[in-house]
Amino acid sequence: MAKDAAGSLPTLEMVARVAGVSRATVSRVVNGSPKVSPDIVEAVNAAVAELRYVPNRAARSLARRSSNAIALVVPEDVTWFFSDPYFATIVKGITSRVDDSEFVLNLLVASNDPHHKTLRYLNSGVVDGAIVISHHVGDAILADTRPAVPLVFGGRPALESGPDDYFVDVDNRAAAAAGTRYLIERGHRRIGSITGPVDMPAGIDRLDGYLDAVRGAGLGDELFETADFTAAGAALAARRLLDRVGAGPDGALELDALFVASDLMATGVITELRERGLRVPDDIAVVGFDDSPAALAGPVPLTTVAQPSEAAGAAMADVLLRLIAGDDEVPRATILPTELVVRESA
Repeated sequence: MAKDAAGSLPTLEMVARVAGVSRATVSRVVNGSPKVSPDIVEAVNAAVAELRYVPNRAARSLARRSSNAIALVVPEDVTWFFSDPYFATIVKGITSRVDDSEFVLNLLVASNDPHHKTLRYLNSGVVDGAIVISHHVGDAILADTRPAVPLVFGGRPALESGPDDYFVDVDNRAAAAAGTRYLIERGHRRIGSITGPVDMPAGIDRLDGYLDAVRGAGLGDELFETADFTAAGAALAARRLLDRVGAGPDGALELDALFVASDLMATGVITELRERGLRVPDDIAVVGFDDSPAALAGPVPLTTVAQPSEAAGAAMADVLLRLIAGDDEVPRATILPTELVVRESA
C-alpha cells in the first residue's frame, strides 16, 4: 500500500484530490453506489489504484493481523460454474487443503462486475488472500491493481504476470500437442480442433499446442473453430467446422479426427457428430482434455489428456497459505504433470 511523503497511508481525501472529486463521491464509488456516472467511477478507481488505497475497515482487519478467511474468485457465469465438473474438482482440492488450516473459504462467482466490487472486497481486509480461477484478459484488473492481499491464479495469468503474481498450472501447450500427436501417430491426417476462448490462457495455449503438432507433421492448420468451454458452445463450433470442411470427391468427410480442448466440450461435439450420423471413433476420432467426469458421461468413453485438477486446487491453496504465512521461498510458477488416458473415442 502506497504512503505519502510523510509516511501516512492514503485516505479518502487523498483519493478525492487525485480524482478531482469530492470525498463523498469517493465514498459512494468505494461502497459500490450505482448513482455515480461511469466516467467518475473510472477516475476514482484509477486514483484508488494509483494510491493503492485500502478502506478503513481493512486497516481494522489488518490490525487484528488476520481474518482467517480466503476467497475463491471465479469470473464466470454462475450456471457454467455449477455445471462444469472441472470446477467441482478444483474446489474439492482447495477445500482439502483449507480444511487442514484455520482458514475458511469464501466463494465469489461473478462474470459481470462493472463497479469492481470484487476488487474492493479483496482490498477491504475481510480476507487474507485469494485464489482466482478461469480468468480472462478482461479480468486483468485483479492483477494490474495489485490488491492488498496475496493472489494465486489457477492457470497462467491472462496478461504478462508481475513479480508478485503466483500461479498453478499444467503445460497446456505441450499437453495439447501430445494429444494431437497421438491422433497423428494413429494415422489420422485431417485433424481439426475445437478450442477454448482465445481470451483465456488455457484456450490460447491448447490451440497453440494443436497447431504445433499439425504443423510439425506437415498437416493443414486451418481446421479449427473456437468455442467457450461449454458443451453447447462446442456443439455450435463443431457445426461450423463440419459445414466448412464438407465432404471430398469420394463423399468422405474431409475430417478424420478432432482434438477438443475440454472433456465437457467434447460431449457437445460428439452429440453434434452423432446427429449427423457420424460414428466415434469409426468415422471420426475424438481426443479431449481434463479427464473430468464428463469423459465418462457420454455414449463413448473419451480418450483425453488428463490434468490433475484436484491436486491443482490443493496446490493453489497451499501456495496461498504459504504466502499468507510470509514464506519467501514460494515459487511463482507451479507446473503439474499431465498424461494421456486412452479409451474408446480414439
